[in-house]
Amino acid sequence: MWSVKNKIRLGTIFLFLLVVISGAFSIYYLVKLKEQSRNVLKANYETIQYSHQMQKALDSILDNKTSFIDSFGTELKKQEKNITEAGETTATQNLRKCYNRLRAGDTTKSNIECVRFNLQQILLLNMAAIKNKNEVAEKSAEDAMALLIAIVAVIFLVGLTFSYNFPSIITAPIQKLTQAIKEIGAKNYSHRIHIDSKDEFGQLADAFNEMAGRLEYFESSNLNKIIFEKARAEAVINSMKDASIGIDKNNHVLFANEQASQLLGLKAEETVGKSTEELIRKNDLFKFLLENEGKSPFKIVVDGKENYYVKETVDVSQGEASNKVIVLKNITSFKELDVAKTDFIATVSHELKTPLASSDFSLKLLEDDRVGQEERNELIQQLKNDNQRMLRILSELLNMSQVEAGKIQLDIQSVNPYRTIENSIKAVLTTAKEKDVNIQEECEPDLPNIKADADKISWVLNNFLTNAIRYAPSKTDIIISCKQINGQLFFSVTDKGQGIEEVYLGRIFERYFQVPGRSDRKGSGIGLAICKEFVEAMGGHIWVKSKIGEGSTFGVDIPIG
Repeated sequence: MWSVKNKIRLGTIFLFLLVVISGAFSIYYLVKLKEQSRNVLKANYETIQYSHQMQKALDSILDNKTSFIDSFGTELKKQEKNITEAGETTATQNLRKCYNRLRAGDTTKSNIECVRFNLQQILLLNMAAIKNKNEVAEKSAEDAMALLIAIVAVIFLVGLTFSYNFPSIITAPIQKLTQAIKEIGAKNYSHRIHIDSKDEFGQLADAFNEMAGRLEYFESSNLNKIIFEKARAEAVINSMKDASIGIDKNNHVLFANEQASQLLGLKAEETVGKSTEELIRKNDLFKFLLENEGKSPFKIVVDGKENYYVKETVDVSQGEASNKVIVLKNITSFKELDVAKTDFIATVSHELKTPLASSDFSLKLLEDDRVGQEERNELIQQLKNDNQRMLRILSELLNMSQVEAGKIQLDIQSVNPYRTIENSIKAVLTTAKEKDVNIQEECEPDLPNIKADADKISWVLNNFLTNAIRYAPSKTDIIISCKQINGQLFFSVTDKGQGIEEVYLGRIFERYFQVPGRSDRKGSGIGLAICKEFVEAMGGHIWVKSKIGEGSTFGVDIPIG
């Protein structure tokens, strides 16, 4: 049986053999050409060198340099040992005879010509041989090139065909498996793979078909329905916002949703299926939930934040068995609202009690005949101030009732920003002088009017200025500004007070919220919430910027037109 590994190995060996064959042919012809070139250099080229040396020695001899006769003889001996071409032996022998006469002192013209002639014969024979061998070498090179091109072309075609067809042996079964897996993923359990080979892919196909058959049976069985119902029940339980823990008749935990696991600080696998006795021993909250039968709210700290819960126990009967579900409802928001409203009522009561007590005291003084006219005027002014303070508190309450009822009434008209800012400054100017705080106006020139409710815009700016005066240190400046940016007017009030911590900036406009730790809190905690509702009702946006020790800036942006 040919396995996939063997097929890949065989294909690799085949490609390797193609490379080896191509390389072997190339090496063979390269060696052959090298040998031919070496023969030319070794034989003929050396003879030409000897002949040239003898020619030089002969010229020197004719110049009466008899010392070169021995040099000529030395080169001639080398030539006699390097005879390679036909006819070269005769020419060399004749040259030897002529040289012997020359050595004996025969320097006649005929003997010199004899030497020259035989030298030329030797040169011509070897040059002709070099030419012939070069032509043979070129012919061999051309033949070798043509043969190599043919071999490379054949190998290329074979390799290309093999590279194109061989991967399909591997990829075709993989593609079938991939398609089959997609079909199974789409719950088409009747899909099967047909691979005729008996290699690993064939075995994998058989195993896959067996798995698909079992899945098909499982899909149609009652067990699948049970699992489906279980999964649906778990999904419903986990989707519940309240923490829920189910306990069966044998005091084992049936389920605990994500909220319950988070409160207990345990993972689902650490609770589900465990006995209540085991969990009581290692988890104090679980022990409290089982042993405490009271319905009073209790506190649980989650992620460093206090949360309040109430416990409800629901009994679930199943035949003679009795199961129960413990549900923990998060009432933190209601608790916070209750505390806020309690603080609000106390604050409003205090706010109303102070001017009422002051008014009562002023009235008693007015009834006394001993009080002079100047003092009476001061008391009357004090009564007016107390009355205005009570009217302001009641106005906030009425505005808040409109906000909570969702019935904010707007009188939209063209509002001049300069006049609005001027009126707002006049309304708080007396309070600013008493606090020894200076209010500066910084507005861009030629600002357009805005479409808004003039009273409510003034109310918002007055609230900003009042808060700024309250928290600004004496002998400091409060800046109220207005500028136009991208089709909107930006109103802002900046003070140099102690500032607000960044953690509280996101809640500063919530109802009844007051910054914790402030010893000088005098408001009811609803003024800024009302400002937010008014501004948003007019299509604007309210914002705040603040840093501890650097003061605060409250602002609104209202669309133009």
